Amino acid sequence: MARLHGIRDIRLLDEAAPRPGPGESLLRVEAVGICGSDLHWWAEGGIGDAGLASPLVLGHEFAGTVVEGPLAGRLVAADPSIPCGACDRCREGDQNLCPTVRHAGHGATDGALRELIAWPDHCLFPVPDGLSATEAALLEPLAVALHALGLGRVREGTTVGVLGCGPIGLCAVQAARELGASRIVAVERLPHRLAAAARMGATDVVPVGPGPGASAESALLDATEGVGLDVVVELAGDPGAVEDAVAAARPGGTVVIGGIPADDRTSFSASLARRKGLTIRIARRLRGTYPRAIALVESGAVDLRSLVTAIVPLTRAAEAFRVAEARTGIKVVVAPD
Repeated sequence: MARLHGIRDIRLLDEAAPRPGPGESLLRVEAVGICGSDLHWWAEGGIGDAGLASPLVLGHEFAGTVVEGPLAGRLVAADPSIPCGACDRCREGDQNLCPTVRHAGHGATDGALRELIAWPDHCLFPVPDGLSATEAALLEPLAVALHALGLGRVREGTTVGVLGCGPIGLCAVQAARELGASRIVAVERLPHRLAAAARMGATDVVPVGPGPGASAESALLDATEGVGLDVVVELAGDPGAVEDAVAAARPGGTVVIGGIPADDRTSFSASLARRKGLTIRIARRLRGTYPRAIALVESGAVDLRSLVTAIVPLTRAAEAFRVAEARTGIKVVVAPD
């Protein structure tokens, strides 16, 4: 397995195989996607207000074959969050907001950058025949994108902005198209990711200049003829993108903030948001969206395969993080086998 011991310090270790407890299955990990949140742990030693207290196995986008458990022999995608199931939030269906939720590769809960993992049965989703392990692992970012679009109530005829076209943003572009959005404006600073957004269904693509805080406000307003968009989903984790989202939303529109800033701070123009009467929503992980994600991929409505630009063996885990951090591609996947 690969444990993060400090900033950019991942070490390969041999440890005893985990033993599944009651209600858990043992999985042979087949694929693990490296997420932007993993990169925060790698490059900063933490994320938000959570820091590295002890060596941690990263990896929360994962799929594997069940070795022991009710689904033995099946390829499954794993929901990386384990809610308590008993608090008010859980009982009301907001398991993603559970105050005591445990999350793979976060805090004290080891993730999936290893050969074997024990995980709760209720967090495992069998995938249809024909889906690869890599696609199954990437159901997690698609499920996150679906939750963000759900917060914005995207439906037939909605005009949508997606700010940040990493893997989750590109999933959001595809899902918004499938939900019937009449216009999808994609904003991104990396040309190859902007080109991918156009291939995946964005009706308009808007480049933004390099550097933190760079703005695409004027280009966004030009792209929408000054009218603005019904829903703007921010997935860049950049203060400039949040400002652009507020500027691009129409009066009475909705801004969904899903990006994770490096300094744990997000701000925007209060006067502009107030004058427009915007609804501001914050997206945290996912909320029961795995079945919908599976259906979209099985039907061919969403293409996850083309997001993968590098597959790296677990023995070169540090290299996988360096490739992902360079952002010269889109999605880096680690294959433990």
